Amino acid sequence: MARRSRRSSHGGELNAWPGYVDALSTLLMVVTFVLLVFVLGQQFLSVALSKRTHSLDELRQQLAALQHTLSMTEDKNTQLNAMVASLTTDRDSAKRQADVLTQQLATLNGTIAEKEQALAAAGQATQSDQATIAQLKSQLEQLNQQLLAIGQALDIAKKDVTTRDQQITDLGNKLNVALADKVNQLKRYRSEFFGRLQDILKNQKGVEIVGDRFVFQSSILFPQGSAELTPEGEKEIAALAHTFKQVSSQIPKDIPWILRIDGHADKQPIHTAFPSNWELSSARAITVVKVLVKEGVDPHHLAATGFSDYQPLDQGNTAAAFARNRRIEFRLTDR
Repeated sequence: MARRSRRSSHGGELNAWPGYVDALSTLLMVVTFVLLVFVLGQQFLSVALSKRTHSLDELRQQLAALQHTLSMTEDKNTQLNAMVASLTTDRDSAKRQADVLTQQLATLNGTIAEKEQALAAAGQATQSDQATIAQLKSQLEQLNQQLLAIGQALDIAKKDVTTRDQQITDLGNKLNVALADKVNQLKRYRSEFFGRLQDILKNQKGVEIVGDRFVFQSSILFPQGSAELTPEGEKEIAALAHTFKQVSSQIPKDIPWILRIDGHADKQPIHTAFPSNWELSSARAITVVKVLVKEGVDPHHLAATGFSDYQPLDQGNTAAAFARNRRIEFRLTDR
């Protein structure tokens, strides 16, 4: 009996051990799964942060260029203001000198008049009095000449101030005209580009012009939920690249232009390899940019942007509204 009891007890201990192993295995699998999810999350987050950092760097470069232009403009304005201030100071100084000389002239005129009245009352002038009168008249003549010279200098200063003001006005007008001319030139090339695309893609369903943008519905270029171009979509982008190269070759080099490719998605939850519509819209825009570069478009004049589902054309919740919001837009704009 004792033997059976020990065996039974021993057998009970052996039966408890596999359950403990299963618990450890399950715990290990859970920990492994959590670590895997964490690693994948870190990778997706790293990609997203990298894209945000790239976009931020581009914005910083644009900001630096604008700040440089603004700094140059401010330096020119400062120089012009300093010149105007200097001319104004010279004019004020000349006015003060003219006022002093006018007072001196009035004093000498009074002195000469008194001398002449005194001599007239005496009935005769001594040689000394005549010499004094001659000296006073000589000083009066010198003061008149100085006053005339100061008046001429004052007129010149006024003309200089007027000329500088006119130059500042002319420069401002020329700058405004130049900027307007650049904008109008870019509008003209944009119209030509869109016009040629319309001729090539006329009667193509899902292609339209919305404002200053040329819009392709995503169904023309991509399978649903994918960022890989269909063969037909790649042909469309290649035709667009050929047309754009012809137009861009005519744009003057001093016009800072860029062709922006914007990817848009609808607001439906995504069920593909992409974690969200942000990644899908950005990936589609990047795919189009790569095809344009492969077809010979200068990458210095290209930019890919993803807008997810936050810039819809149609606020509806129908299938047609979702299809219209899934799109690729091309916009020729200044940099």
